[in-house]
Amino acid sequence: MKAIAFLRAINVGGHTVKMDHLRGLFEALGFSGVETFIASGNVIFETPVEDRRSLEQQIEGHLRQALGYEVATFIRTAAELAAVAAHQPFPAVEAASNMLYIGFLQAPPSDHTRQKLLALQTPLDEFHVNARELYWLCRTSISQSAVSGAKLERALGMPTTLRNVTTVRKLASKYPAHLS
Repeated sequence: MKAIAFLRAINVGGHTVKMDHLRGLFEALGFSGVETFIASGNVIFETPVEDRRSLEQQIEGHLRQALGYEVATFIRTAAELAAVAAHQPFPAVEAASNMLYIGFLQAPPSDHTRQKLLALQTPLDEFHVNARELYWLCRTSISQSAVSGAKLERALGMPTTLRNVTTVRKLASKYPAHLS
């Protein structure tokens, strides 16, 4: 299976991991064809294991041991990533690539959690959940938004990692769904 791992906070908060070191950590787990895509914690690899949650836990444990801190991991197949990139929850005019972010989750949020998330909406921040993804239309820069990653995680009650839709679309086009 062609898998894409989205890693949370791999190169922020005073932590710096070189991409060749990160590739080596994934290769040490027995994964093949390991590549990284930009230095923000996107790792592409091949694995015979199809249980995504098991993969996430295996990678998280290995990275915690090797790096000394928690790195939440979110696995998607190439086919799943293509669907994520193609999903358009907001009007195309508003969902410009510099305003749309996708938050990856390890599990779909409950209805109660979705309501907590929607309560964070402002005239500048709009949210939509589809399966294990959160779509955030941020009509200002994230740094100027009243919503932060920490607020999102508190509302969700679970970790997430955000990527700009441009990054997600580039990854999806580089690793087409038929490669899953």
